[in-house]
Formats: sequence, structure tokens, C-alpha cells
Amino acid sequence: MASEDKQGGSARPRGLLRTLTLTHAVLYGLGVTIGAGIYVLVGTAAGRSGMHAPLAFLGAALVMAFTAATFAELGTRMPVSASEAAYVEKAFKQRWLSLAVGLLVVATATISAATISVGSAGYVAVFLDWPAPWIITGVVLAMGVVACLSTVQSVTFAGLMTLIEVGGLIMVIIAGFGSGSALLTRLPEVWPAIEDRSAWIGLSSTTLIAVFAFIGFEHLVNVAEELKDPRRTLPRALFLTLGLTALIYAVVVWIALVAVPPEDLARSAAPLALVFERQSGLPLVTMSAIAVIATLNGIIVHMIMIARVLYGMAECGHLPRPLTKLNAITGTPLLATALGVVAILALSLSVPLAGLADFTSRFTLVIFAVVNFALIQIRRQEAQPPADVFLCPGWVPFAGLATSLLLLLLDLMVR
Repeated sequence: MASEDKQGGSARPRGLLRTLTLTHAVLYGLGVTIGAGIYVLVGTAAGRSGMHAPLAFLGAALVMAFTAATFAELGTRMPVSASEAAYVEKAFKQRWLSLAVGLLVVATATISAATISVGSAGYVAVFLDWPAPWIITGVVLAMGVVACLSTVQSVTFAGLMTLIEVGGLIMVIIAGFGSGSALLTRLPEVWPAIEDRSAWIGLSSTTLIAVFAFIGFEHLVNVAEELKDPRRTLPRALFLTLGLTALIYAVVVWIALVAVPPEDLARSAAPLALVFERQSGLPLVTMSAIAVIATLNGIIVHMIMIARVLYGMAECGHLPRPLTKLNAITGTPLLATALGVVAILALSLSVPLAGLADFTSRFTLVIFAVVNFALIQIRRQEAQPPADVFLCPGWVPFAGLATSLLLLLLDLMVR
């Protein structure tokens, strides 16, 4: 919303500017979804399912597609910041519930960003022999400066880092395809025998952890207010993000399994670096450098999202109005961004995140369940849906609600 008013002869933005294209949106979505976790998750998947692991990632993407369609419809109905909070208020007319959901989204993103920040210290320490607190502080503050730039600048910067991050996975893919014909000749090994009960049980367990590798695509709705033509761009960006992520994950996992025995991958602390080293002969530090980019990118995109949620909640009157103030030069909410940066830094330096980080996945599944239920409720309240929005089939939010609750239950049981 690029309207402006004149005060004292100068123009200032009255809303977030619609500057992001489909390319920006997909790069943002990939950046927040494909994280450094896949560089480790390959080993876990290989240990649980062996050669069948790629199926788990494709199955997880299918499960996430239900909730992605729900977000696509709600995002085109209400292309605003603090989207989840707006959906809940529209559905249930309870301001306290809307505030609770919005704060849960912020808390989840803050914990996730803090966890990534702590993890980045180990990667950066390969290149800089500094104490971990110094590295964490420098990384968070530097990424905070980037997040304060205009949205198109910060998202473009994050997009370039996403290309490097995905480039690391593509390097693995290219090296894999150059290593011989085994990738094709061994494809039948992906599908387990129907009667192999233990294989299917292992595949189900792997699908559960694979689901968490896709969490992040939903953050796209919180930049919907800054998309050009969000009613067309947002659904495409959501499904492209999910589809591309699934394809990259499945191919990378298969290449890793063909290149390195599953038991070796399961024992490795850096399985993809091990795969790349064996395929190319290049040192492990190559993948370590790309992992640094992956972690820094994850911090930036979470900071952008946190700021937009705080801004959107303030716009709705849930939080103090000063958080809605936009900088006249960048057109971004600097106070909201600074608040997010301070929260991430404080959490990174003062709270043990090992146990706390486990809750981010559970919180996200709770949010997914509430958002799917919100769409069901909104549809019940209207005689006829709007004509100019993306509409998913009527059964989809029910499927999204059921799968979110089932995954939450399975996660609690497994953990």
C-alpha cells in the first residue's frame, strides 16, 4: 500500500509498499524453508529409513500441501501482515485469541532465529577464531542492519544468499549425476516391499521428522501486504516453494544415499559435506562456507517476518501504535525490527536453547491447526465466498486440521 500523505512538505509512507514480485516471494519462501537443518537431517533420515528416505520427504510435502492451500486461500482473502492473528480474529471474533496466536508466531520465530544464531557460531568459528558470544552478537546485529533496509533490498539480499544456499545442494546434485548411472539403476530400491512392515514403520517415523524440514513456507503470508498482486502471487509462491523444496530434498537425499552407505551418513555430523567430499574431492570447508550462508540467511528472513507480524498486530490495535511507524527512507518498521533483533540477541546469549528449540515445531503445528480451523469457521459464517480469491476445495482445511493434530500427537509421542 503505497499511499502517502504530505506533512510539512515531505512525503512519508502510510503503509508497507507493494514491491515484491513472484521471484522475490519464492526466494524468500525457499530461504525460510530450506535451512541449514537439511545438511544434518539427511543423516537422520538415512539412519531411520535407509534407501527409502526420499519417499518420506515427498510424503511430508504432500501432507504440508493441505495447510499450504489453506494459507493460500486465507492469504488472498486477507493479504495483511500478522496474517495468522488476522485470520483468527476474523473467524472467532476474540481479540485475546488473536493476540495469543500472533504472539505465539513471534515467539516461535524468535526461538527459531535464536537457535540458528547460536548454530551459526560453530560454522563461523571455522573461519574466525573468536569467542562464541562475540560471533553471535556480531552476526545478529549485522543481520539486523540488513533487515532494516527497504523490503525489496533486504529480501533481494536474502534471495542472493538463498541462491548460494540452494547452490550448495545443487553442487551435490551435479556431483551426484556426474558419478555414474547408479542413480537410475538403483531407483527401484526407493520403494519398500509391501510386506516389509518394519520398513513402512521406519518410513512413517522419517516422514514425521521430514515434515519439520518444510516448516517455514507459511511465513510467506506475513509479507503478503508487500507483494505485487498478492491474490495471484501468494498462492503461486506458496506452492512453488513447497514443490521446489520437496524436489530438492528428495533428489539430494537420494544422491547422498547412493554415494555414501546409509549407516555412514547416520554416523556423520556433517553428512552432506561428507557426500560432497567423496564425490568431488574438495575439502569439507567448502560446505562449511555454504552452511554459514544458510544460517545467516535463516536469521534475516526470520527477522523480517517478526517485524512484519509486530507491525501488523500494532496496526490491528493489539500492540502499541509506535510499532506501526515506518521509516521515511526505507519504508520499513524500524522499531518493530529493532525489537525483534534485541529479543533474538537476548535469547541467543542468555537462555539454553537445546530444549526450548524443540517447542518451535510443536508451536508451529498448533498454529497450523488453528489456521485450518479458522478457514473452516470463516466459510461457515459466509453465504458465498468472495469471487476474487484463491479457493481451495472444501475438504482441504479439514485435511489440514486433521494432519496437523495427528502430527502434533505423533511428535509428542515420539519425543
